[in-house]
Amino acid sequence: MDVFNAEQRSAVMRSVKSKDTTPEIKVRRLLHRAGYRYRIHRSDLPGKPDIVFAGRRAAIFIHGCFWHQHPGCPHAERPSSNNDYWTKKLNRNIERDKAHIIALQELGWKVLTIWECEISNSDTLLTVKQFLESRSINA
Repeated sequence: MDVFNAEQRSAVMRSVKSKDTTPEIKVRRLLHRAGYRYRIHRSDLPGKPDIVFAGRRAAIFIHGCFWHQHPGCPHAERPSSNNDYWTKKLNRNIERDKAHIIALQELGWKVLTIWECEISNSDTLLTVKQFLESRSINA
């Protein structure tokens, strides 16, 4: 049983942002301070990546651990109420994420996923630097 009624649940779900999230803004600020310039939410690319380095053909997705089901992360625990709904919804998110990554790679883009729980200033910046300097499409 949900702790919210239908109207309250609808309001909660509407308030969940799909872009310009706190983790996304943290990573963007970190990259900008380090001198990197990028575009955000390129709608002409599969999945509208959160950060795009067009000249390097590199795309970054910044995923929330719950919504994108980060494997092994305690923040990715599924709710116990309305189990069928959440299982279907979160599994669709996982499949959609995989499809977007494959589509970008088939277009010759390299793709990095940064998980919300992994964001820390030095580690995140180092990860992105290594990703941008690598020549491999599979990051």
